Amino acid sequence: MAQALKPLQVGLLGLGTVGLGLWTVLRRNEEEISRRAGRPIRLTWIAERALDRAREATRGTAGVNLTNDAAVVIAHPDIDIIVELVGGIEPARTFVLQAIAAGKHVVTANKALLAHHGNEIFAAAHARGVMVAFEGAVAGGIPIIKALREGLTANRIEWIAGIINGTSNFILSEMRARGASFEDVLKEAQARGYAEADPTFDVEGIDAAHKLTIMSAIAFGVPMQFDKVYTEGISKLAREDLRYAEELGYRIKLLGITRRTEAGIELRVHPTLIPAKRLIANVEGVMNAVLVKGDAVGATMYYGAGAGAEPTASAVIADLVDVTRMHTADPEHRVPHLAFQPDQLSDVPFLPMGDVETSYYLRMRVLDKPGVLADITRILADREISIEAMIQKEPPAGEAKTDIILLTHQSVEKRVVDAIAKIEALPTVDGRVVRIRMEELN
Repeated sequence: MAQALKPLQVGLLGLGTVGLGLWTVLRRNEEEISRRAGRPIRLTWIAERALDRAREATRGTAGVNLTNDAAVVIAHPDIDIIVELVGGIEPARTFVLQAIAAGKHVVTANKALLAHHGNEIFAAAHARGVMVAFEGAVAGGIPIIKALREGLTANRIEWIAGIINGTSNFILSEMRARGASFEDVLKEAQARGYAEADPTFDVEGIDAAHKLTIMSAIAFGVPMQFDKVYTEGISKLAREDLRYAEELGYRIKLLGITRRTEAGIELRVHPTLIPAKRLIANVEGVMNAVLVKGDAVGATMYYGAGAGAEPTASAVIADLVDVTRMHTADPEHRVPHLAFQPDQLSDVPFLPMGDVETSYYLRMRVLDKPGVLADITRILADREISIEAMIQKEPPAGEAKTDIILLTHQSVEKRVVDAIAKIEALPTVDGRVVRIRMEELN
């Protein structure tokens, strides 16, 4: 019995925002966490390049060793679990593979690393009989990985649609609420610390694509394939489109969508019109939400803080508790990394974006004269694209041009792309046609 209560020793790589959150929550809730895990979990080694900051953060705490060399922690014989919170791909990938080779379990919140190298990392962990846990990698404190891997095991997952990037959701919420431009709200997001100095990963959908890659692999039992994600960000969105969407009863959100179809798996991140009455359409600010549709359970929604020190630390500690509980279990009886047994992953194809079927919002600036609308509807009809709703704005006084907004029924993307090219070539159409995809999510 004494053996069962021996503390499990944890080595932390990286004492940044999430690392500090982990340190704070572990110490604050130590007794509760130990009671749940069945034995104490002790953070005994920290590797951090900024040693002065690490000393300041851990001042007055006995039993914690500091170093600026991750290799010292990874190789330490007393360490059972390595927590990787370095971020980025290298040296994080090297650290994780070294920890696995040393027979240590790994907990990580690194979505970019897993989206790009998850298959390699999980194969190495499986071969060595250790666990890699990664709840903190998707949607911060929301336990969505646990829900997909375990809670919804009975279901054939049909689709997932998620607001999984808080920065872009904050920007869209503010643009809609205040009628402000993308550039103005981005500056505010940077000032508040919600957006990086280089916001590309967030606003161009890359961060969301990393997270979607991981969720899709777990939902459908396929290897991670980040290169198959269609990615389109929010930097080109105009405030008038948010306003017109609202008039039509919709909200625009940056969604990550993955769906199982007969032709293959859809994997796409892009701005999307969602009916304003849907719960997910009303998720505002930096919050995240993930809708999962299972055949038995129907639609389920998971909502919460998608980033931040303590919310992400909450997920990392849940992983530590899981690893502690399963530490002595036969590796064959642990929950598989991607929910399906490694030899049961399937090679279902991913659908190219041109073959995806959805509905569309189209906005075009046209000359205000007879016959223009007839030309446009003929182009759409020739490609079997039918119109569900339309708004034609009155031109401002003294102007000869006006906006036409069309909502289409479901159609195949490549037909819509072809129709847009023909519409843009009309002499009565000024400039580009704005195209935003629509999802009912019902």
